[in-house]
Amino acid sequence: MGTPDFAVPCLDILLKNNYEIAGVVTAPDRAAGRGQLIHSSAIKKYAIEKGLKILQPEKLKDENFISELKALNADLQLVVAFRMLPEEVWNMPPLGTYNLHGSLLPKYRGAAPINWAVINGEKESGVTTFKLQHQIDTGNILFNERVSIQDNTTAGELHDTLMHVGAQLILKTVKEIEKSFESGKPLDFIKQDDTQATHAPKIYKDTCRINWEKPADEVYNLIRGLSPYPGAYSELHQDNKSLSVKLFVTEKIFEGSELTNGSLITDNKNFIKVKCANGLLNILELQLEGKKRMSVPEFLRGFNLKHDAMLR
Repeated sequence: MGTPDFAVPCLDILLKNNYEIAGVVTAPDRAAGRGQLIHSSAIKKYAIEKGLKILQPEKLKDENFISELKALNADLQLVVAFRMLPEEVWNMPPLGTYNLHGSLLPKYRGAAPINWAVINGEKESGVTTFKLQHQIDTGNILFNERVSIQDNTTAGELHDTLMHVGAQLILKTVKEIEKSFESGKPLDFIKQDDTQATHAPKIYKDTCRINWEKPADEVYNLIRGLSPYPGAYSELHQDNKSLSVKLFVTEKIFEGSELTNGSLITDNKNFIKVKCANGLLNILELQLEGKKRMSVPEFLRGFNLKHDAMLR
């Protein structure tokens, strides 16, 4: 059960290791983009390529879907970047339902663990496999795998690393469940310590707005924690006009400056620096609304910043 790119390597590694995939459950096709063309999930595209049975329920409690799922007669269900399941679904297979989560549980329970780990300046993250139970992301842990986060790691880079580490962990998890079933020896679970839990709520537009009154470290982490998607943004004010601009790559410069926070320093050729609470950020890649993502020199070739330009 999965939808985005993050889930594809997990399905791929199981097929390559000769596990029988009874079926694939993914999101319904949706209209997207300016032309409102119908798009299928990454998992559906892969499943079609491999000739796998596909279920795309609108509602997970739908009687027809429940009947189809039961008819698959699966021993085990694996969930990777999907939806919250009703008990009737996760309690169906005899060997249980296991989830791959993009954090070291109980840290960063919730919808956006990868983004929040980077936004909060964590030095490590990882992936966890656990058995589903009633409350989301609280089940007993089977395995986890740690990954370090560098000072310049973006959420996109961490996502791609965890995607492949997660596939290896899913394979390890399935092999362990298989071994337990064949030997009759119970699995060795680790109970989550709820007192250590932190949360990773869904990212909203307000989350993405940059506050230039914050210290440079915090702004820098927000930008890389939302890069490349959905992107941290600010409003560029100039000549009594404002334009939305997304920032994707910056670097910290701890120089003293008496400028107002949000003020810009530029040579209008090669660099744009912006003032934060305790230093400057040097902007390296950005995207003005209606334009493509570009480097600062590219941007400045087509846009002249005036002396009064500010980010707010």
